Amino acid sequence: MTSTTARIKREGKHFEILVDMEGAINFKRGRGGAVMLEVDKVFTNIKKGDVASQGDLTKYFGTTDIQKIAEKIVKDGEVEVSQEHRTAEQEARFKQVVDFLSKNSIDPKTGNPITTERIKNALEQAHVNIKNIPVENQINDILMELTKIIPIKIETKKIKIVIPAQHTGKVYGILEQYKEAEKWLDNGNLEAVIKIPSGLLMSFYDKLNSITHGSALTEEIIEK
Repeated sequence: MTSTTARIKREGKHFEILVDMEGAINFKRGRGGAVMLEVDKVFTNIKKGDVASQGDLTKYFGTTDIQKIAEKIVKDGEVEVSQEHRTAEQEARFKQVVDFLSKNSIDPKTGNPITTERIKNALEQAHVNIKNIPVENQINDILMELTKIIPIKIETKKIKIVIPAQHTGKVYGILEQYKEAEKWLDNGNLEAVIKIPSGLLMSFYDKLNSITHGSALTEEIIEK
């Protein structure tokens, strides 16, 4: 286990805990697990060994339960990560982008797939900033940078979807990033046209069917 500091500031007061780094990161990102404390105390300054008073814990966290306080600090505060961890995450994000593009992109001049090596080189030459968010949420920004280096285009599908009125609220969020057009029908249903990378279509359908219990109607629009 790798120990690290998690901290939060409440009304000018600093609170710090010593935790297992991987466990804390997973908890903060909602991946489950528990915050594992290395030391069963809340500090105002770990380096000096200054321990927070019971009164301050009650005032700023509403409890003196160290585990509950630790979870609040990790969830709402900052977790320090090592350079090794940051580098590993950057490499993993880079690989995700390369894998996505190698499966979904083509050279628009030739219509041929683009090799993994060519994509890697283009990403490095363009100095693309890959963010810690899902690939599909940043792919347009990445493509804008890549097209300065190589001709590249994402293969997409255009789909018309009709969503029953009772599900529109929950579905709207997953449509937003792909939506090209929408129309609210007289019965309250939503008709939308999306354009989505081909490689994401199956996972999109899975999410759509999960939310609508299979009641959404879909139809591929063949563009000529």
